[in-house]
Amino acid sequence: MKEKILTNVRIIDPSQKMDEIGNIVIDEKGKIKSIGKKSGTSKSAEKIDLKGLVAIPGLVDMKAFVGEPGFEYKENFRTLSQAALAGGVTSIVTMPNTKPVIDNVSMVDFIIRRGRDKAKVNLFPCASITRQREGNQMTEFGLLKARGIIGFSDVNKTIQNSELMSRIMNYASDIDVLIMQHAEDYELAKNSCINQGEVATRLGLQGVSDIAEKIIIERDLSLLSEFPCRYHINQISSKNSLIVIKKNKSNGIKFSTGVSINNLSLNQNDIGEFRTFFKLSPPLRSEEDRLSLIEGIKNDLIDVIVSDHIPEDEESKRLPFAQAATGSIGIETLLSLSLELYHNGSLSLDKIIKCLTINPAKILKIKKGTLQEGSDADICIFDLEKPWVVKAEELKSKSKNTAIENRKLQGKVKMTLLEGEVAYSN
Repeated sequence: MKEKILTNVRIIDPSQKMDEIGNIVIDEKGKIKSIGKKSGTSKSAEKIDLKGLVAIPGLVDMKAFVGEPGFEYKENFRTLSQAALAGGVTSIVTMPNTKPVIDNVSMVDFIIRRGRDKAKVNLFPCASITRQREGNQMTEFGLLKARGIIGFSDVNKTIQNSELMSRIMNYASDIDVLIMQHAEDYELAKNSCINQGEVATRLGLQGVSDIAEKIIIERDLSLLSEFPCRYHINQISSKNSLIVIKKNKSNGIKFSTGVSINNLSLNQNDIGEFRTFFKLSPPLRSEEDRLSLIEGIKNDLIDVIVSDHIPEDEESKRLPFAQAATGSIGIETLLSLSLELYHNGSLSLDKIIKCLTINPAKILKIKKGTLQEGSDADICIFDLEKPWVVKAEELKSKSKNTAIENRKLQGKVKMTLLEGEVAYSN
Protein backbone atom coordinates (compact mmCIF):
# COMPACT_ATOMS: atom_id res chain seq x y z
CA MET A 1 0.00 0.00 0.00
CA LYS A 2 1.19 3.49 -0.85
CA GLU A 3 1.52 6.10 1.90
CA LYS A 4 -1.56 8.34 2.14
CA ILE A 5 -2.15 11.84 3.49
CA LEU A 6 -5.63 13.03 4.37
CA THR A 7 -5.46 16.83 4.21
CA ASN A 8 -7.69 19.72 5.27
CA VAL A 9 -9.71 17.58 7.66
CA ARG A 10 -11.25 18.33 11.06
CA ILE A 11 -9.88 15.62 13.33
CA ILE A 12 -11.94 14.71 16.41
CA ASP A 13 -10.39 12.02 18.60
CA PRO A 14 -11.60 11.91 22.22
CA SER A 15 -8.83 9.43 23.13
CA GLN A 16 -6.32 12.27 22.56
CA LYS A 17 -8.66 15.15 23.49
CA MET A 18 -8.14 16.36 19.93
CA ASP A 19 -10.42 18.59 17.86
CA GLU A 20 -8.42 20.48 15.24
CA ILE A 21 -7.95 21.02 11.51
CA GLY A 22 -4.91 19.17 10.18
CA ASN A 23 -3.57 16.17 8.31
CA ILE A 24 -3.59 12.43 8.89
CA VAL A 25 -0.59 10.57 7.49
CA ILE A 26 -1.05 6.82 6.95
CA ASP A 27 2.03 4.67 6.36
CA GLU A 28 2.48 1.74 3.94
CA LYS A 29 1.33 -0.73 6.63
CA GLY A 30 -2.01 0.99 7.21
CA LYS A 31 -0.99 2.58 10.51
CA ILE A 32 -1.33 6.18 11.65
CA LYS A 33 2.11 7.75 11.07
CA SER A 34 1.33 11.28 12.25
CA ILE A 35 -1.77 13.33 12.94
CA GLY A 36 -2.87 16.90 13.63
CA LYS A 37 -2.10 20.44 12.58
CA LYS A 38 1.64 19.85 12.91
CA SER A 39 1.58 16.65 10.88
CA GLY A 40 4.02 16.65 7.98
CA THR A 41 3.54 15.89 4.29
CA SER A 42 5.38 13.84 1.70
CA LYS A 43 5.69 14.49 -2.05
CA SER A 44 5.49 10.78 -2.86
CA ALA A 45 2.36 10.10 -0.80
CA GLU A 46 -1.15 9.87 -2.22
CA LYS A 47 -3.02 13.01 -1.14
CA ILE A 48 -6.76 13.08 -0.41
CA ASP A 49 -8.16 16.58 0.18
CA LEU A 50 -11.16 16.20 2.48
CA LYS A 51 -12.19 19.87 2.24
CA GLY A 52 -13.15 20.37 5.87
CA LEU A 53 -14.96 17.07 6.44
CA VAL A 54 -14.74 15.48 9.90
CA ALA A 55 -12.50 12.46 10.61
CA ILE A 56 -13.00 10.32 13.70
CA PRO A 57 -11.82 6.83 14.70
CA GLY A 58 -13.83 4.05 13.07
CA LEU A 59 -16.88 3.33 15.20
CA VAL A 60 -16.92 0.34 17.56
CA ASP A 61 -20.41 -1.19 17.79
CA MET A 62 -20.71 -3.41 20.85
CA LYS A 63 -23.96 -5.16 19.89
CA ALA A 64 -24.95 -6.42 16.44
CA PHE A 65 -26.43 -9.63 15.04
CA VAL A 66 -24.70 -11.11 11.99
CA GLY A 67 -26.99 -13.97 10.94
CA GLU A 68 -24.32 -16.53 10.11
CA PRO A 69 -24.67 -19.40 10.64
CA GLY A 70 -28.35 -20.30 10.43
CA PHE A 71 -30.00 -16.99 9.61
CA GLU A 72 -28.25 -15.97 6.41
CA TYR A 73 -31.61 -14.97 4.91
CA LYS A 74 -31.71 -12.11 7.44
CA GLU A 75 -28.07 -10.99 7.26
CA ASN A 76 -24.64 -12.37 6.44
CA PHE A 77 -21.04 -11.27 6.87
CA ARG A 78 -20.93 -9.56 3.47
CA THR A 79 -24.13 -7.53 3.89
CA LEU A 80 -23.36 -6.68 7.51
CA SER A 81 -19.92 -5.42 6.43
CA GLN A 82 -21.41 -3.28 3.68
CA ALA A 83 -23.95 -1.73 6.05
CA ALA A 84 -21.34 -1.16 8.76
CA LEU A 85 -18.82 0.53 6.47
CA ALA A 86 -21.55 2.77 5.01
CA GLY A 87 -22.21 3.85 8.60
CA GLY A 88 -18.54 4.40 9.52
CA VAL A 89 -18.43 1.29 11.73
CA THR A 90 -15.13 -0.60 11.43
CA SER A 91 -15.31 -2.90 14.48
CA ILE A 92 -18.31 -5.01 15.48
CA VAL A 93 -19.04 -7.22 18.48
CA THR A 94 -21.24 -9.98 17.04
CA MET A 95 -23.82 -11.77 19.17
CA PRO A 96 -23.87 -15.58 19.68
CA ASN A 97 -27.61 -16.22 19.09
CA THR A 98 -26.92 -17.94 15.79
CA LYS A 99 -28.03 -21.44 14.82
CA PRO A 100 -26.26 -23.34 16.27
CA VAL A 101 -25.46 -21.08 19.23
CA ILE A 102 -21.83 -20.03 19.67
CA ASP A 103 -21.16 -21.87 22.92
CA ASN A 104 -18.30 -24.26 22.10
CA VAL A 105 -14.81 -24.21 20.61
CA SER A 106 -15.75 -25.72 17.25
CA MET A 107 -18.38 -23.02 16.68
CA VAL A 108 -15.89 -20.31 17.63
CA ASP A 109 -13.36 -21.68 15.13
CA PHE A 110 -16.06 -21.74 12.46
CA ILE A 111 -17.28 -18.19 13.08
CA ILE A 112 -13.77 -16.71 13.18
CA ARG A 113 -12.73 -18.53 10.00
CA ARG A 114 -15.94 -17.61 8.19
CA GLY A 115 -15.69 -13.99 9.31
CA ARG A 116 -12.06 -13.77 8.21
CA ASP A 117 -12.97 -15.06 4.76
CA LYS A 118 -16.15 -13.04 4.19
CA ALA A 119 -16.25 -9.97 6.42
CA LYS A 120 -14.66 -6.67 5.44
CA VAL A 121 -14.65 -5.21 8.96
CA ASN A 122 -13.03 -6.13 12.27
CA LEU A 123 -15.20 -8.78 13.93
CA PHE A 124 -15.05 -9.51 17.65
CA PRO A 125 -17.34 -12.47 18.36
CA CYS A 126 -19.16 -13.09 21.63
CA ALA A 127 -19.98 -16.54 22.97
CA SER A 128 -23.01 -17.30 25.12
CA ILE A 129 -22.70 -17.17 28.91
CA THR A 130 -24.68 -20.40 29.29
CA ARG A 131 -25.04 -23.43 27.03
CA GLN A 132 -27.70 -22.88 24.38
CA ARG A 133 -28.46 -19.59 26.20
CA GLU A 134 -30.76 -21.59 28.48
CA GLY A 135 -29.50 -20.09 31.74
CA ASN A 136 -28.59 -23.40 33.36
CA GLN A 137 -24.96 -24.33 32.74
CA MET A 138 -21.95 -22.06 32.19
CA THR A 139 -19.95 -22.32 28.99
CA GLU A 140 -16.19 -22.92 29.11
CA PHE A 141 -15.05 -19.31 29.50
CA GLY A 142 -11.35 -20.11 29.59
CA LEU A 143 -11.29 -22.29 26.46
CA LEU A 144 -13.50 -19.90 24.50
CA LYS A 145 -11.43 -16.87 25.49
CA ALA A 146 -8.26 -18.66 24.36
CA ARG A 147 -9.88 -19.21 20.94
CA GLY A 148 -10.59 -15.51 20.44
CA ILE A 149 -13.89 -14.74 22.16
CA ILE A 150 -14.08 -11.09 23.25
CA GLY A 151 -16.92 -11.42 25.78
CA PHE A 152 -19.91 -13.46 26.90
CA SER A 153 -23.59 -12.66 26.51
CA ASP A 154 -26.89 -14.52 26.37
CA VAL A 155 -28.06 -11.60 24.18
CA ASN A 156 -31.78 -11.02 24.89
CA LYS A 157 -31.95 -13.60 27.68
CA THR A 158 -31.05 -12.93 31.30
CA ILE A 159 -29.38 -15.17 33.87
CA GLN A 160 -32.32 -15.55 36.27
CA ASN A 161 -30.67 -17.86 38.81
CA SER A 162 -28.79 -15.73 41.38
CA GLU A 163 -26.59 -18.59 42.57
CA LEU A 164 -25.51 -19.30 39.00
CA MET A 165 -24.88 -15.59 38.38
CA SER A 166 -22.61 -15.41 41.42
CA ARG A 167 -20.58 -18.37 40.12
CA ILE A 168 -20.38 -16.77 36.68
CA MET A 169 -19.03 -13.54 38.15
CA ASN A 170 -16.59 -15.37 40.39
CA TYR A 171 -15.17 -17.41 37.51
CA ALA A 172 -15.14 -14.40 35.15
CA SER A 173 -13.12 -12.49 37.74
CA ASP A 174 -10.53 -15.27 37.99
CA ILE A 175 -9.83 -15.40 34.24
CA ASP A 176 -10.59 -11.75 33.33
CA VAL A 177 -13.46 -12.10 30.86
CA LEU A 178 -16.24 -9.63 30.07
CA ILE A 179 -19.82 -10.53 31.03
CA MET A 180 -22.50 -8.65 29.07
CA GLN A 181 -25.92 -8.95 30.69
CA HIS A 182 -29.39 -8.28 29.29
CA ALA A 183 -31.26 -6.90 32.30
CA GLU A 184 -34.83 -8.18 32.43
CA ASP A 185 -36.62 -10.30 35.01
CA TYR A 186 -38.32 -13.14 33.14
CA GLU A 187 -41.41 -13.46 35.34
CA LEU A 188 -42.14 -9.74 35.27
CA ALA A 189 -41.55 -9.52 31.52
CA LYS A 190 -43.35 -12.72 30.49
CA ASN A 191 -45.73 -12.32 27.53
CA SER A 192 -45.02 -8.58 27.31
CA CYS A 193 -44.18 -6.75 24.09
CA ILE A 194 -44.29 -3.05 24.98
CA ASN A 195 -43.62 -0.65 27.86
CA GLN A 196 -46.25 -0.74 30.59
CA GLY A 197 -48.28 2.44 30.59
CA GLU A 198 -50.82 4.52 28.75
CA VAL A 199 -49.81 3.41 25.23
CA ALA A 200 -49.96 -0.30 26.17
CA THR A 201 -53.39 0.19 27.72
CA ARG A 202 -54.71 2.07 24.69
CA LEU A 203 -53.45 -0.61 22.30
CA GLY A 204 -54.60 -3.47 24.52
CA LEU A 205 -51.11 -5.01 24.69
CA GLN A 206 -49.31 -6.70 27.59
CA GLY A 207 -46.79 -4.22 28.98
CA VAL A 208 -43.59 -4.64 31.02
CA SER A 209 -42.66 -2.29 33.84
CA ASP A 210 -39.17 -0.85 34.07
CA ILE A 211 -38.98 -2.68 37.43
CA ALA A 212 -38.16 -5.83 35.42
CA GLU A 213 -34.96 -4.12 34.28
CA LYS A 214 -34.19 -2.39 37.56
CA ILE A 215 -34.49 -5.52 39.71
CA ILE A 216 -31.88 -7.45 37.69
CA ILE A 217 -29.48 -4.49 37.73
CA GLU A 218 -29.87 -4.20 41.51
CA ARG A 219 -29.26 -7.93 41.97
CA ASP A 220 -26.24 -8.06 39.66
CA LEU A 221 -24.58 -4.99 41.13
CA SER A 222 -25.09 -6.41 44.63
CA LEU A 223 -23.37 -9.62 43.49
CA LEU A 224 -20.67 -7.57 41.78
CA SER A 225 -19.72 -5.99 45.10
CA GLU A 226 -18.89 -9.50 46.32
CA PHE A 227 -17.52 -10.95 43.08
CA PRO A 228 -15.90 -8.08 41.16
CA CYS A 229 -15.48 -8.92 37.48
CA ARG A 230 -15.65 -7.12 34.14
CA TYR A 231 -19.40 -6.57 33.97
CA HIS A 232 -21.36 -4.66 31.34
CA ILE A 233 -25.10 -3.95 31.17
CA ASN A 234 -25.89 -4.32 27.48
CA GLN A 235 -28.69 -1.76 27.27
CA ILE A 236 -30.69 0.20 29.78
CA SER A 237 -33.93 1.96 28.96
CA SER A 238 -35.31 3.70 32.04
CA LYS A 239 -34.84 6.54 34.49
CA ASN A 240 -35.19 4.17 37.45
CA SER A 241 -32.30 2.03 36.22
CA LEU A 242 -30.09 5.13 36.11
CA ILE A 243 -30.86 5.85 39.77
CA VAL A 244 -29.52 2.40 40.70
CA ILE A 245 -26.48 2.84 38.45
CA LYS A 246 -25.66 6.25 39.93
CA LYS A 247 -25.91 4.92 43.48
CA ASN A 248 -23.61 1.97 42.79
CA LYS A 249 -21.04 4.02 40.88
CA SER A 250 -20.99 6.48 43.80
CA ASN A 251 -20.26 3.52 46.08
CA GLY A 252 -17.22 2.57 44.00
CA ILE A 253 -18.66 -0.45 42.17
CA LYS A 254 -16.89 -0.77 38.79
CA PHE A 255 -18.96 -1.72 35.76
CA SER A 256 -20.03 -0.27 32.41
CA THR A 257 -23.37 0.49 30.81
CA GLY A 258 -24.69 0.66 27.26
CA VAL A 259 -27.77 2.15 25.65
CA SER A 260 -29.33 1.59 22.24
CA ILE A 261 -29.52 4.56 19.89
CA ASN A 262 -33.20 3.61 19.52
CA ASN A 263 -33.93 4.32 23.18
CA LEU A 264 -32.06 7.63 22.91
CA SER A 265 -33.96 8.78 19.82
CA LEU A 266 -37.43 7.24 20.05
CA ASN A 267 -40.14 6.78 22.68
CA GLN A 268 -43.25 4.64 23.11
CA ASN A 269 -45.45 7.17 21.31
CA ASP A 270 -43.60 6.39 18.06
CA ILE A 271 -45.29 2.96 18.05
CA GLY A 272 -48.50 4.69 16.94
CA GLU A 273 -51.09 2.21 15.75
CA PHE A 274 -49.27 -1.13 16.15
CA ARG A 275 -46.15 -0.22 14.11
CA THR A 276 -44.21 -3.45 14.57
CA PHE A 277 -40.89 -2.01 13.38
CA PHE A 278 -40.85 -0.21 16.74
CA LYS A 279 -41.15 -3.45 18.71
CA LEU A 280 -37.78 -3.57 20.47
CA SER A 281 -36.09 -5.12 23.49
CA PRO A 282 -35.74 -3.37 25.86
CA PRO A 283 -38.93 -1.62 24.78
CA LEU A 284 -39.25 2.03 23.91
CA ARG A 285 -40.31 3.81 27.07
CA SER A 286 -41.62 7.25 28.01
CA GLU A 287 -40.20 10.58 26.85
CA GLU A 288 -39.10 11.19 30.44
CA ASP A 289 -37.06 7.98 30.30
CA ARG A 290 -35.52 8.98 26.96
CA LEU A 291 -34.44 12.37 28.28
CA SER A 292 -33.04 10.71 31.42
CA LEU A 293 -30.89 8.42 29.27
CA ILE A 294 -29.42 11.46 27.52
CA GLU A 295 -28.63 12.97 30.93
CA GLY A 296 -27.07 9.62 31.88
CA ILE A 297 -24.59 9.98 29.01
CA LYS A 298 -23.85 13.58 30.00
CA ASN A 299 -23.13 12.49 33.58
CA ASP A 300 -20.98 9.48 32.58
CA LEU A 301 -23.49 6.98 33.96
CA ILE A 302 -23.81 5.47 30.46
CA ASP A 303 -20.57 4.63 28.67
CA VAL A 304 -21.55 3.25 25.27
CA ILE A 305 -24.09 3.81 22.50
CA VAL A 306 -24.87 0.68 20.44
CA SER A 307 -26.88 0.10 17.26
CA ASP A 308 -28.54 -3.08 18.60
CA HIS A 309 -28.65 -4.11 14.95
CA ILE A 310 -31.22 -6.92 14.64
CA PRO A 311 -32.17 -7.73 11.03
CA GLU A 312 -35.54 -9.43 10.54
CA ASP A 313 -37.26 -10.45 7.33
CA GLU A 314 -40.45 -8.64 6.37
CA GLU A 315 -42.69 -11.66 6.97
CA SER A 316 -41.71 -11.83 10.64
CA LYS A 317 -42.52 -8.13 11.12
CA ARG A 318 -45.79 -8.00 9.16
CA LEU A 319 -47.70 -9.76 11.93
CA PRO A 320 -49.95 -8.68 14.81
CA PHE A 321 -47.80 -6.67 17.25
CA ALA A 322 -47.69 -9.36 19.96
CA GLN A 323 -46.57 -12.04 17.47
CA ALA A 324 -44.15 -9.90 15.44
CA ALA A 325 -40.38 -10.38 15.75
CA THR A 326 -38.46 -8.00 18.00
CA GLY A 327 -35.72 -5.73 16.72
CA SER A 328 -34.60 -3.17 14.15
CA ILE A 329 -31.60 -2.74 11.87
CA GLY A 330 -29.45 0.25 12.77
CA ILE A 331 -25.74 -0.17 12.15
CA GLU A 332 -25.76 1.99 9.00
CA THR A 333 -27.69 4.81 10.67
CA LEU A 334 -25.98 4.63 14.09
CA LEU A 335 -23.70 7.65 13.58
CA SER A 336 -26.21 9.83 11.75
CA LEU A 337 -28.93 9.19 14.32
CA SER A 338 -26.46 9.88 17.13
CA LEU A 339 -25.49 13.19 15.46
CA GLU A 340 -29.14 14.21 15.74
CA LEU A 341 -28.48 14.51 19.48
CA TYR A 342 -25.68 16.98 18.69
CA HIS A 343 -27.70 19.04 16.23
CA ASN A 344 -30.65 19.40 18.62
CA GLY A 345 -28.35 20.45 21.47
CA SER A 346 -28.83 17.32 23.62
CA LEU A 347 -25.18 16.16 23.68
CA SER A 348 -21.75 17.49 22.74
CA LEU A 349 -20.05 16.09 19.65
CA ASP A 350 -17.08 14.93 21.73
CA LYS A 351 -19.32 12.99 24.13
CA ILE A 352 -21.17 11.23 21.30
CA ILE A 353 -17.96 10.20 19.54
CA LYS A 354 -16.46 9.03 22.83
CA CYS A 355 -19.42 6.69 23.40
CA LEU A 356 -19.03 5.28 19.87
CA THR A 357 -15.24 4.84 19.75
CA ILE A 358 -12.79 4.84 22.64
CA ASN A 359 -15.24 3.91 25.42
CA PRO A 360 -16.34 0.58 23.88
CA ALA A 361 -12.72 -0.15 22.88
CA LYS A 362 -11.57 0.28 26.49
CA ILE A 363 -14.36 -1.92 27.84
CA LEU A 364 -13.51 -4.64 25.30
CA LYS A 365 -9.74 -4.16 25.82
CA ILE A 366 -9.08 -3.87 22.08
CA LYS A 367 -6.71 -1.52 20.26
CA LYS A 368 -9.42 0.32 18.37
CA GLY A 369 -11.40 3.54 18.72
CA THR A 370 -8.36 5.83 18.51
CA LEU A 371 -6.26 7.70 15.94
CA GLN A 372 -3.10 7.73 18.03
CA GLU A 373 0.19 7.32 16.19
CA GLY A 374 0.91 3.64 15.56
CA SER A 375 -2.74 2.55 15.72
CA ASP A 376 -4.60 0.99 12.79
CA ALA A 377 -5.88 3.61 10.36
CA ASP A 378 -9.54 2.69 10.83
CA ILE A 379 -11.16 6.04 10.08
CA CYS A 380 -14.70 7.34 9.60
CA ILE A 381 -15.01 10.52 7.54
CA PHE A 382 -18.34 12.33 7.50
CA ASP A 383 -20.08 15.56 6.55
CA LEU A 384 -21.46 16.96 9.79
CA GLU A 385 -24.11 19.08 8.07
CA LYS A 386 -25.21 16.87 5.15
CA PRO A 387 -29.02 16.37 5.22
CA TRP A 388 -30.51 13.08 4.06
CA VAL A 389 -33.64 10.98 4.41
CA VAL A 390 -33.61 7.33 5.52
CA LYS A 391 -35.04 5.07 2.81
CA ALA A 392 -35.17 1.38 3.72
CA GLU A 393 -34.65 0.19 0.14
CA GLU A 394 -31.38 2.18 -0.06
CA LEU A 395 -29.87 0.71 3.12
CA LYS A 396 -27.26 -1.98 2.57
CA SER A 397 -28.45 -4.44 5.19
CA LYS A 398 -30.07 -7.56 3.76
CA SER A 399 -33.16 -6.98 5.90
CA LYS A 400 -34.96 -3.63 5.72
CA ASN A 401 -36.67 -3.47 9.12
CA THR A 402 -35.54 0.03 10.08
CA ALA A 403 -37.48 1.84 12.80
CA ILE A 404 -36.63 5.24 11.29
CA GLU A 405 -37.96 4.95 7.73
CA ASN A 406 -38.36 8.43 6.15
CA ARG A 407 -36.65 10.15 9.08
CA LYS A 408 -34.74 13.29 8.13
CA LEU A 409 -31.20 13.21 9.46
CA GLN A 410 -28.26 15.62 9.38
CA GLY A 411 -24.76 14.18 9.06
CA LYS A 412 -23.67 11.55 6.53
CA VAL A 413 -20.67 9.23 6.24
CA LYS A 414 -18.67 10.05 3.11
CA MET A 415 -15.75 7.64 3.42
CA THR A 416 -14.58 4.78 5.64
CA LEU A 417 -10.98 3.58 5.77
CA LEU A 418 -9.98 0.18 7.13
CA GLU A 419 -6.26 -0.19 7.89
CA GLY A 420 -5.59 2.75 5.58
CA GLU A 421 -7.50 1.42 2.59
CA VAL A 422 -10.70 3.10 1.38
CA ALA A 423 -13.36 0.47 2.16
CA TYR A 424 -16.38 2.71 1.47
CA SER A 425 -16.81 5.95 -0.42
CA ASN A 426 -19.92 7.96 -1.14
